Amino acid sequence: MGPLVLRIHFTADDLARTQVAATIGAAAETYYSLEMLSRRSVAVPFWHWRAKVAGRLPQEAQPLTVLMPDHGPGLDLLALAGDSPDIDQAVDTLLRAPRARVRRELQAVAFDSGHSSWARTVAEGDGEARRHLATALEACHRVTVGPYWPAARSRLEAVRAQYARTFLETGVEGLLASLCPPLVRWSPPVLEVCYPRPVDVHLGGRGLVLAPTVFSWRELSLLYDPYDEESVPRLTVPAVTDPANGCALWHGGNGTGTDEALGTLLGRTRAAALQLLVDGRGTTELAGRLGITPAAASQHAKALRGAGLITTNRRGGSVLHVTTALGRELLGGIREHARGNGPL
Repeated sequence: MGPLVLRIHFTADDLARTQVAATIGAAAETYYSLEMLSRRSVAVPFWHWRAKVAGRLPQEAQPLTVLMPDHGPGLDLLALAGDSPDIDQAVDTLLRAPRARVRRELQAVAFDSGHSSWARTVAEGDGEARRHLATALEACHRVTVGPYWPAARSRLEAVRAQYARTFLETGVEGLLASLCPPLVRWSPPVLEVCYPRPVDVHLGGRGLVLAPTVFSWRELSLLYDPYDEESVPRLTVPAVTDPANGCALWHGGNGTGTDEALGTLLGRTRAAALQLLVDGRGTTELAGRLGITPAAASQHAKALRGAGLITTNRRGGSVLHVTTALGRELLGGIREHARGNGPL
């Protein structure tokens, strides 16, 4: 665990009051999806989703997209719009959010100078600006989250059920110890989480809510209001943990599309590795992109190399894996088949 760590300090009361939520809500997931969409690249499990939604945000979504900071923590829409899985209810909650809470949330975000005036208008309680923000939230959700929300909620429920089984079998400390290794470490009575900055949070008997989220990859966030001593902090935990359970969200598990066909042939993780290696990557980078250990990545590379689909060249103390002509031909043939242009 590196020097940048979030340390969450538990008491016996906090352990007794730790619980698991079904979701962080449709609004917060929408904001997380925009954060992911704005990045230069996304992890393998989200490739198909990004290909579907990129460039499709309507103009009316702009008021929310401009509230994406260049650096630092983003807007906490869970605090402003609640955790309802229904976007209409979330929009209604946002419209009725107390002015003081809206001001406090927006003041905590470092917007760039070009967007600070708009953020200030919303923070000062302008009714029309608030309505534009609510409309933007709905418009973003309609494109980035809505079409996939039923499958996403099924995934979230599966994660919650797994947490429940772990709790029943090992207790709350066993559940905390099982969260997202190696990003999280339970070192009683402190939960240590890899984080962008060093933070210490004392729960003070309030407990902690573990909230699985779809639109995050190997990242956890702590959502809490430092000005509200009664609010229970929430730790968001990625629900998508590998290419298989990620790709299923965007394909609906129907086995169609390039990723599904290739996954059926090679296995999802190995298929994702073959696509990643078209541009050439080392074992450690491949492991990071796939969300697996370097040892596992090395084994997948060995299998692909044995099938003649990649080559491996050594450069000093490192290796570079690259898809071969045969591998590229296989990828091209799968794509043609997925479009219905000929036999595989």
